[in-house]
Amino acid sequence: MEKDIDGCQDGAKTVPSAMLGTEGTDSQLDDFVGAHPDYNEEEEEQKYYRRKRLGVIKNVVAASLAGTLTYSVYLGLLQMQLILHYDETYREVKYSNIRLEDIDRKVLMGINVTPVAALLYTPILIRFFGTKWAMFLAVGIYALFVSSNYWERYYTLVPSAVAIGMVIVPLWASMGTYIMRMAQKYYEYINYKEEQEKEKERQRAPRDACNAYIIIFQTVFYSCFHLSFVCAQMPMVFFLNNYLYQLNHTLFAVKHCGTLSHGTLPGFNKTVLQSLPRSVSLIIVESALMAAAFLAMLVVLVLCGAAYRPMEEIDMRSIGWGNIFQLPFKHMRDYRLRHLFPLFIYSGFEVLFVCTGFSLNYGVCALGLERLAYLLMAYGFSASLCSSLALCMLRLRRHTPLLAGAFIHAVLLVTLFCWAPEPRHLAQAPLLYSIAALWGTGSALNKTGISILLGMLYKKKERQDFIFTIYHWWQALAIFTVYLWSGLPMKAKLSIMLLTLVVAVGTYLWMEQKVAWNVEVRLPRIPRPRHKTRGYRYLEDNSDETGSDGDGDKEDDDRQPTEATRQDELPKEDGEQLG
Repeated sequence: MEKDIDGCQDGAKTVPSAMLGTEGTDSQLDDFVGAHPDYNEEEEEQKYYRRKRLGVIKNVVAASLAGTLTYSVYLGLLQMQLILHYDETYREVKYSNIRLEDIDRKVLMGINVTPVAALLYTPILIRFFGTKWAMFLAVGIYALFVSSNYWERYYTLVPSAVAIGMVIVPLWASMGTYIMRMAQKYYEYINYKEEQEKEKERQRAPRDACNAYIIIFQTVFYSCFHLSFVCAQMPMVFFLNNYLYQLNHTLFAVKHCGTLSHGTLPGFNKTVLQSLPRSVSLIIVESALMAAAFLAMLVVLVLCGAAYRPMEEIDMRSIGWGNIFQLPFKHMRDYRLRHLFPLFIYSGFEVLFVCTGFSLNYGVCALGLERLAYLLMAYGFSASLCSSLALCMLRLRRHTPLLAGAFIHAVLLVTLFCWAPEPRHLAQAPLLYSIAALWGTGSALNKTGISILLGMLYKKKERQDFIFTIYHWWQALAIFTVYLWSGLPMKAKLSIMLLTLVVAVGTYLWMEQKVAWNVEVRLPRIPRPRHKTRGYRYLEDNSDETGSDGDGDKEDDDRQPTEATRQDELPKEDGEQLG
């Protein structure tokens, strides 16, 4: 009996000890899994959105750097090859049997003519690959153009030039869309508390909510981009200038410059190289350009984040390829875009004119081919620095930089129309450099102002790629026109540009007046996403796994019976009109 009593006492002692052990385990588990005593949810949320904002800034800088590298490599290589191929001694000694001069004409034709068809496929390309991957593909094709110059033949140069012509509009349309999306995302991340409250209350952001970030990010992009005109002159400054004849030889037969000239620098000597560069030296230069193009590809691939979340890209793609094809044409019915078409055209005119008409018929004609690089560098530095003047839109009205740039270009066009510099006269260098710098100022205000204006007018993310496609397509048409008029007298070219500028300013001011009067805009309806019911798909917010297959489209059709009757008429959207 004593043993049984002792056993019962021992059992009674183990029960509380077991309970104490369980409580100890629970407390340890709570300490391990539960909230840390020093955890501050608001502080961690601030750190999270700070990292998001830094990521957006990294994306903008990376995209700007990639665009600068890509265009500088393309422009520098094209300029160097055209000068080398122009020299008849170089053509005869190195490539006597392949007609390089004829190949160069077809290369320029491929680059300038192919973008005319870009409106048909650019939105489909951007929606199919996504904004980031469309940028990566286009930069890769620019790198392909560089690699084709290692072996200069018809079947390498011409196809690569046609490929570049095909991706010119997709590259810059995706770049513009990307910068615009980054500005919107930065606004969301810096005002995340207000955004969360608006989502709860189902309110929309104010119409001009993210305008400040659109202005800043587009300014950063164009400040970097215009440096590409400076970087593009590095092959000429450090390599090609060592082989060029002086101006007394190259300009010996030139009689008229500037406004008195016809075509592209008539009388220019067919021999511009006093000695032929070695093939090894050319390979080294082209390898450096190839490395820069490859670096641009890596920058887009590694440093640029996605512009949209995966679900957003699926939604934008699932509206139907037929609708994606039609929407750019339907957006042109908006009076705001129609009134901006002359401004888009002039934007294409002026950038190619300064690289060809002004730099050759004014700069090279007076200063010689060896100073061409410094003239374009003055333009590039001025454009890069003066892009920051677009920040005045943070305080002034948005038409200020556009009208200022137009006024500068109008004064310069009248000056160039009335002035014919003397050939081989170096005393005119300060005036020519000043004109190049002032032209860069006007170009910076023009390019930056247009992109900012489009971002302010069209904030809806489903429309941005269509809008920037239309803008750069009209620019490409203008560049194609400049390519066609290369044989016209200089006075005719300047008259066309001045007339286009006057019309562009007039239509733009009329557009601003109509916006101030709240004239109703006509925007196409963006169709609702149509999700496939086969295979993998993500669930909508109001669906479940069992009963939503095939029901979503019916509900959408029932909810919006009026949309079936008028597919083309779109209601006005918040944020689409700015007064």
